[in-house]
Amino acid sequence: MVKKKNKVKEKSYFESLGFNFINNEKTKFILAAVLFILAIYFIIAFVSYFSTGDEDQSLVLAPQEGELQNASRSFQNICGSIGAYISHFFISKCFGISAFLIPVFMIICSLKLSGTYRNINLLKWFFGMALTMIWCSVAFAKLFTPVFGDSVFNPGGDHGMHCAQWIENIIGSPGLLSVLILVALAFLTFLSSETINVVRNILNPKRYIDKVKFTITNNQPQAKTSNVYDDLESDPVTFEDPEEQTVRFTENGMIVDNAPDGKDSLGSGVKPLRRPKEEKVEHNGDDLEMTVELAQETEKATGKVVTRDDALNTPINPKEPFTRYKYPTLSLLDKSNSDSKQYIDEAEQMAKKKHIVEVLNSYGVQISEIRATVGPTITLYEIVPAEGVRIKRVKNLEDDIALSLAALGIRIIAPIPGKGTIGIEVPNEHPKIVSMESILNSKKFQESTMELPIALGKTITNDVFMLDLAKIPHLLVAGATGQGKSVGLNAIITSLLYKKHPNEMKLVLIDPKKVEFSVYSPIADHFMASVDFDEEPIITDVQKVVRTLKSLCALMDHRYDMLKLAGTRNIKEYNRKYVNHQLNLSAGHEYMPYIVVIIDEFGDLIMTAGKEIELPIARIAQLARAVGIHMIIATQRPTTNIITGTIKANFPGRMAFKVSAMIDSRTILDRPGANQLVGRGDMLILNGNEPVRVQCAFIDTPEVERVADYISQQPGPVEPLQLPEPTTEEAEVSFGEDGDMEVKGKDPLFMKAAKLIVAYQQGSTSMIQRKLDVGYNRAGRLMDQMEEAGIVGAQRGSKPREVLIQDEASLDALLANLNA
Repeated sequence: MVKKKNKVKEKSYFESLGFNFINNEKTKFILAAVLFILAIYFIIAFVSYFSTGDEDQSLVLAPQEGELQNASRSFQNICGSIGAYISHFFISKCFGISAFLIPVFMIICSLKLSGTYRNINLLKWFFGMALTMIWCSVAFAKLFTPVFGDSVFNPGGDHGMHCAQWIENIIGSPGLLSVLILVALAFLTFLSSETINVVRNILNPKRYIDKVKFTITNNQPQAKTSNVYDDLESDPVTFEDPEEQTVRFTENGMIVDNAPDGKDSLGSGVKPLRRPKEEKVEHNGDDLEMTVELAQETEKATGKVVTRDDALNTPINPKEPFTRYKYPTLSLLDKSNSDSKQYIDEAEQMAKKKHIVEVLNSYGVQISEIRATVGPTITLYEIVPAEGVRIKRVKNLEDDIALSLAALGIRIIAPIPGKGTIGIEVPNEHPKIVSMESILNSKKFQESTMELPIALGKTITNDVFMLDLAKIPHLLVAGATGQGKSVGLNAIITSLLYKKHPNEMKLVLIDPKKVEFSVYSPIADHFMASVDFDEEPIITDVQKVVRTLKSLCALMDHRYDMLKLAGTRNIKEYNRKYVNHQLNLSAGHEYMPYIVVIIDEFGDLIMTAGKEIELPIARIAQLARAVGIHMIIATQRPTTNIITGTIKANFPGRMAFKVSAMIDSRTILDRPGANQLVGRGDMLILNGNEPVRVQCAFIDTPEVERVADYISQQPGPVEPLQLPEPTTEEAEVSFGEDGDMEVKGKDPLFMKAAKLIVAYQQGSTSMIQRKLDVGYNRAGRLMDQMEEAGIVGAQRGSKPREVLIQDEASLDALLANLNA
């Protein structure tokens, strides 16, 4: 059994130097007030220097004895002689106008010390403002000196003038300007990667970094359409009317009344006119223009770490005592070769467009417009049917279009929600792999504020697709063998590991295959929960699965009792009260981590255990959302006897990979579509009205191993979170091999713990930990079981419980009564 390590309080940097007084709240507040007042004093003195610097210059440059006291009020600066000396030194002798950044930094320091903004990084602010002040000093001295003329000070100060002249002497004025521009660009790029986009757009306004859009147009003449407007666009029409009224057609089909008073009967001067219908013209596929648009790349993040451990403003830090835990870095993941810039295959898009138009024309379906959006694995062709064409006719041509394109499978969306178009999804001939690194390195994922963010992949428009498991709240994953289901589960687990601290989330992994989740064994102590401490945390035995699910039900009931006691409705409100010291800790309140239960190959469990598995899963799915327990179940056999009505009703989130039959798709999504996917991670995600097509992010086993090994080396819990013992109907007494009395339904150490408590007459949980060498959770469970048996009394805060049994004989009699 692994013993817990002694917790040693980490010393801060100031404590290691012996400056303990700096951690005193009162000392920091007083120091903050001093800095703030000094900063305001500096700003007033600096501002006053602009008008009084000329008059005070002679006094500052040639001070006389006793003038510093300013008894005769010789100094004109509003801040007196000290203000005159300070402003002269910093503005005239040093940095010029940019010296105002000095009191600004002092104000920032005061805000940090006072606790107003605890997340301020003073080191970054210092170097950033120092570089800005030096740069402005040199730039102002070079650019704005003629503006100030014979002023008492140089706009860049003596420092700026000296540096500017020294650089000019070496590389000349063009060289100095080049250095200033280069330093400014480097600094702005360091602050934000948007600088790169801005510079590129300035240099080439027609080029956009993350979006390539162009029109593919055939040079053949387009068909001429007859339109009543052709002769009316240029010449007005004169009506045989006594008032000689004239009208002119505008581009939007309106008629402008040129009557003498400029008004019609409605007083608007403009009358709506219905545009006559155009004659239908057939297109042969070559004479119809198509706009091809490359899906916009997701904005990349700048950091190498997905999650940063920012300082908390709450009295209790839920990450203690593992505040030095480091989140996994992006360097642990592989960059796919497909992550490079994607280009449009013009020949492929033109050929597919021609086939689509010809098939539609052959069945009498005319279209007026077509455009394509190229994604990583799928291209979406949006068509606008001609007037009078029924959508159902296009929908029925799904198989004919697939035959013409020789595609693995196409999917028609008629119509696209929110658009007046019909979508035809066609697989690309050269699909692009979406790496997990490209998903986690996106700005959308790194800046996400979701409770349980799961990043699954990219949509057709190249957007990172994310879901909050805490809001789904349960997810059903299904798909045929080899279509990417296991990779999808790894993507879910990895995205959670990159975002959550071990104290914030725990995993319960159930793996009947015994090989799918074994790669996560190194993180068992950090991120997993288990009923039995001394057994493998990754559950593979069916009987242990039943026991674990019942244990989760017991945990759910206990958490609801805690929420009721705290007067909260859900885990988020409860944890917020806990970290803000709004709960009585002696009443048993503790921080609640989210628990994510992931079951792989759910069909095998149902075939083996049946209702014994389904009933606790249904109960957890119905009730556990509010207490932070969420479930993800996966199966490769999406049949009605596996995914029953009870399961479907309680799992609103669905993730479907490719299946072999339409009936399987209807079982998962309640509609066809999953049978038309192309495999290799292509999936449909249903979390609302319409499913979204997503290319699942690919993460290989070596990547998962590196992430797991990295986490295992971080400071964290020394054992998995122990789940409560499943409740039993009654307790039975028996005798073990050594002749000692045992109570079935209780912990195996129940008898030893009871004798220990009776012998010492002290109901202390810590004593059970020391004497029996068990963890805190198990010792607490033993104490609760003894309270149920009537051996000890109720909890009394931090005091030991009252022992109700006086001797060992009375204890044996009590246990005998339990048996009876």
